[in-house]
Amino acid sequence: MGAQKVIVVTGASSGIGTAAATRLHGDGHTVVVVGRSAQRLEAVRAKLGVDGYVADFTRLDEVAELAGKLRAAYPRIDVLANNAGGMFGPRVTTVDGFEKTFQVNHLAPYLLTRLLLDTLVASRASVIQTSSTVRFTKTIDLDDLDHDRHFDAVHAYGASKLENILFTTELHRRYHDSGLSAASFYPGNVLTNFASEATKPVIRAVLFVASIPGVRRLLFSTPEQGASQLVWLAAGTPGTDWQSGAYYYKHKADRPNNPQAFDADLARGLWERSAELVGGWLPR
Repeated sequence: MGAQKVIVVTGASSGIGTAAATRLHGDGHTVVVVGRSAQRLEAVRAKLGVDGYVADFTRLDEVAELAGKLRAAYPRIDVLANNAGGMFGPRVTTVDGFEKTFQVNHLAPYLLTRLLLDTLVASRASVIQTSSTVRFTKTIDLDDLDHDRHFDAVHAYGASKLENILFTTELHRRYHDSGLSAASFYPGNVLTNFASEATKPVIRAVLFVASIPGVRRLLFSTPEQGASQLVWLAAGTPGTDWQSGAYYYKHKADRPNNPQAFDADLARGLWERSAELVGGWLPR
C-alpha cells in the first residue's frame, strides 16, 4: 500500500507490536523496533533483521536517550507507532515521580513524540496511538493525573487510554497544518501480556477465563488480528485511506464511547499539563 516507509514501533517485543512489526517488515517497510525487554526485543530484531532499541518507559531519561538515537539514525521517520503500554498492579511510583500507568501509557509516548517533532513534521509523518475502549473511564482530573487521591488499576489504565485519544486530537490540532497526521485506534479484545502485571481480582479472572482455549477463540482476537489496524494505518495514506485526528475501530472511523474524548479544552489542558510535567526534558 504505497511507497516504502520508515516505521518506528514501540512495544514491539511482544503482542500487537511484534505482530505489526513482522507484517510491516514483510511488506517491505523499514521497521525499527523498540521494547523494554532486551532479551525479547533481540529475538524480534534478529528474526526480522531490523534495527532495535531498548528503552524502559518507566524511566524518562531512557525515553530521551531513545529519541536522541532515533533522530541521529533516521533523518526521516514516516510513522511513529506509540504502541507500548500496559495494565499494572498496585500503585507504583516511577523513579521520575509519576504513577506507573500514567507514565508508561501516556507521559512517555508524549515525551517521545515531542522530542521527535522536528523530524516527524519534516517527514510529514503519521503518529499512531494504540488506545482502547474508554466506555468505563472515569473523569480525568488534570490536577490528579497520578491518581494520588484515589488509585484503581483499571481506572488508571482506562484514563491513560483516553489520554491517548486526547493527545491524538491535540496533536492533530496543533500540527496537521504543518503536515503531521495523527490517529488512535482500538484493537479489540486482544489476548496479549499487556495485563501480565495486573493483580486486581476481576482482571485475573478475565485472564484465567482467557486461558481456556475454546473461550479464548470465541471472545478474544489474536495479536495478529489486533495488529491489522495498526498495519493499515501505518501503511496507509492520511487523507486518502484514513483521516487525521480520528479514532478507528475495525478500519473505520468511530466515536469513542466516552464524552470526555470530544472535550477540546480537556485535550488542550492535557497537552499543557503534560508539557509542564516533562518540561525539563523538552528543548528550550
